[in-house]
Amino acid sequence: MIGKENTIYKKKPKLLRRRVANRSRGGDMAIYLFLLIMALIMVFPLVFAINSALKPLDELFLFPPRIFAQNPTFDNFADLFVSMSKSTVTFSRYLFNTVMITVIGTVGHVLIASMAAFVLAKYDFPGGRLFFSIVVTALMFTGYITQIPNYLVMNRLGWIDTYFALIVPAFAAPIGLFLMKQFMEGIPTALIEAAKVDGASEWRTFATIVMPNVKPAWLTIIIFSVQNLWNTRASTFIYSEEKKTLVYALQQIQNGGVARTGQAAAVTVVVMIVPILTFILSESQILETMASSGIKD
Repeated sequence: MIGKENTIYKKKPKLLRRRVANRSRGGDMAIYLFLLIMALIMVFPLVFAINSALKPLDELFLFPPRIFAQNPTFDNFADLFVSMSKSTVTFSRYLFNTVMITVIGTVGHVLIASMAAFVLAKYDFPGGRLFFSIVVTALMFTGYITQIPNYLVMNRLGWIDTYFALIVPAFAAPIGLFLMKQFMEGIPTALIEAAKVDGASEWRTFATIVMPNVKPAWLTIIIFSVQNLWNTRASTFIYSEEKKTLVYALQQIQNGGVARTGQAAAVTVVVMIVPILTFILSESQILETMASSGIKD
């Protein structure tokens, strides 16, 4: 018996085998190569647009076209601002209209979508599911389909040729409510109830607990809203020249013919600057928040 025990104790435990990665180095290199090719494909339109705006007029008509400007110049941007200065409405007025519509529309969209989503996600009331089903159904309709009903509603309210015709519909965009509700459903109900037990009001719970934990959602909404409002022409609802947006004024110059080809290239860069900067500044925060703020019930 003693011999058997000694034999058992002398047995050495088997070493655990190291797990070998399923992918080989060749597979990793293939993935990185594929991602590099996709990145180049996606960045190519941006590089081409910037270089086109920096090309002198003679290089813009070369065939086959060249990607990079041989003699880069800022004359196209200078000519663009000269053309804008000759307009009956100043460039600063167009810019003010666009910035005001974009800022107010985006802030209102985030606040209203967040408050409505909080109620739908954390409270049960009659008609709540039906209301959210209507919101989901509204996602299937584009702005081109709802343009005529929107115009009839704005006309009935007397908001045609006013800023309200652009700002108020932005508040009710269904994509914001949908995203916020999906994120808020992931917040533990116990966390909200604990805040109420500690004496926090509904507003304080919403502002200090709910909103910080859905930061990826409202940052994404900001990107979508800024891109949509900044690029709006507003020609359907706005008729007065002093209330028109910057994109509308720039596109009028862009349609000026062959002589304004360089200015048209500059217009493309000016229009896309703000949406791209908004995305770049928000992307890192979205990724960081998604990686560090996950909460599970």
